[in-house]
Amino acid sequence: MTLATLIAAERRAQRRLLLRASLFAALVAAASVVLLGLSGWFITAAAIAGAAGPAVALAFNYMLPSAGIRLLAIVRTGARYGERLASHEASFGALARIRPALYRALAAAPVHRAMALGTGEATARLVDDVGAIESRFVRLSAPWGIAAAVGAGGCLVILGGIPAALATLACAGATLVIGTLLSRRMDAPGRAVQQAAGALREEVARLVDAAPELRCFGLEDWAADRITVEARALGHAHRRHTEAAGWFEWLHAGGIGLAAASALFLAAPAGAPIAAMAALAAAMTIDGLGPLLRALVEQGRVREAEVRLDAILENASAQIAPAPAPAPATALVAAPTLTLASPCSAVLRPGERVALVGPSGAGKTTLLETLLGLRDPAPGSMALHGHDAAQIDPVIRRRCFGWAPQDAALLSGTVRDNLLLADPALSDDALWQALHDAAIDDRVRALGGLDGWVGENGARLSGGERRRLALARAYASAAPWLLLDEPSEGLDAATEQLVAARLAQRLNRTGQGLLLVSHRPAMVATCQRRIDLLAGDHPLPQLAA
Repeated sequence: MTLATLIAAERRAQRRLLLRASLFAALVAAASVVLLGLSGWFITAAAIAGAAGPAVALAFNYMLPSAGIRLLAIVRTGARYGERLASHEASFGALARIRPALYRALAAAPVHRAMALGTGEATARLVDDVGAIESRFVRLSAPWGIAAAVGAGGCLVILGGIPAALATLACAGATLVIGTLLSRRMDAPGRAVQQAAGALREEVARLVDAAPELRCFGLEDWAADRITVEARALGHAHRRHTEAAGWFEWLHAGGIGLAAASALFLAAPAGAPIAAMAALAAAMTIDGLGPLLRALVEQGRVREAEVRLDAILENASAQIAPAPAPAPATALVAAPTLTLASPCSAVLRPGERVALVGPSGAGKTTLLETLLGLRDPAPGSMALHGHDAAQIDPVIRRRCFGWAPQDAALLSGTVRDNLLLADPALSDDALWQALHDAAIDDRVRALGGLDGWVGENGARLSGGERRRLALARAYASAAPWLLLDEPSEGLDAATEQLVAARLAQRLNRTGQGLLLVSHRPAMVATCQRRIDLLAGDHPLPQLAA
């Protein structure tokens, strides 16, 4: 999948709106050219008639031209409104599907690539870069408007003579050719704007996340200086882009003036009214090239945005390619036996409670993430129900596990919003049971119940409360295995004992298996086996009995 295929699909989906926008754009351009040309003829002819004396002025028919001018003004205004409505509706409709597709691509990308894309940079790509390509949809009607402007302008200017019409067409052609050549100067500044915007967002997001630590160590000025550096880089990129865009303004204005002057001079033998009409029609013909020139100004930004967005889609494509021999989905519906060959050798049967222990960096968290499909397993390193995990679709694999990571993130929403991520169909009773099992139900009642607001990443909760809410989310899953990574870290001894006791009660009630990473004796004591990633598999006889 590429961005081009996404955009092509959306163009097909929005073809009716885009066609309507194109027709309106053509009507706007044609009405603008005829309106100004007719106005020039009318004003000049009326002035000549007035100067010729009362008899000629009274004989001059000003009603019909003035009515035509009013009609053309109304048509142009209405058509412009219709073109804006249609083009923006098509654009917003397309972006409403392109952004989720890009987000799904981010979620499907290999972990080492997805994690390399920081929050700010990911936001920049989904907001700034997608916004840059929005202009592609808004300006899809531009060629129709240009064609209508050239056609209407040619019809009016040729009344002043073929030389005047040819001069107008020559000015239009020269404007387009020079604009295309100038667009090469816009490429680097446009790309720099997109890159600098992403860098600024990334720096702000990174420093905002570390705001408490920065305050603690008195580094607010240091952080502000770093943001200032990125902001100045963005400002410099915008300035270079604006300076380069100024050449297009000169080109556009110069083309309009040259076309008008040429038409006026060459059409002069046809009389002042016709010459005035030809001059203003020629000017509006070149003015109709404005949308295309503006698209050329933004060409560098759009190209860079496409490259950055294509990188997301390409990374995802490699991850979601079909496995060579995928296991059937039904093979993993029941609780699977987990067979580990690396980094240790062990067989974990359904319902077993196993503690993963070992020094920091031994690979405990990596093992859990590999089981979940967040990391690519080496062929033969682990199996589920006898199927090599490397050949099982990660989506199918994840159905087997309820996961509470060491650094769990919470949605900026309610308690219910966060718990329903595990299973959107859960009843309120099931949600309260999960909260009770995680020893967080009393705090949730004080917060306002299931619809209590937890704030940005659980800002209204303490660190231990956030961890227990993430644990409740893992419990809310009906998966046959629980993968818990340091679930009691940061809890006081009494709360930890309560969490451990309720975990044991839950496992007795549900029959779920447990794979636990913990350095805390109270939590490890809930397990029947202990697997030391460096020393091997050991039973825990005090609970095995």
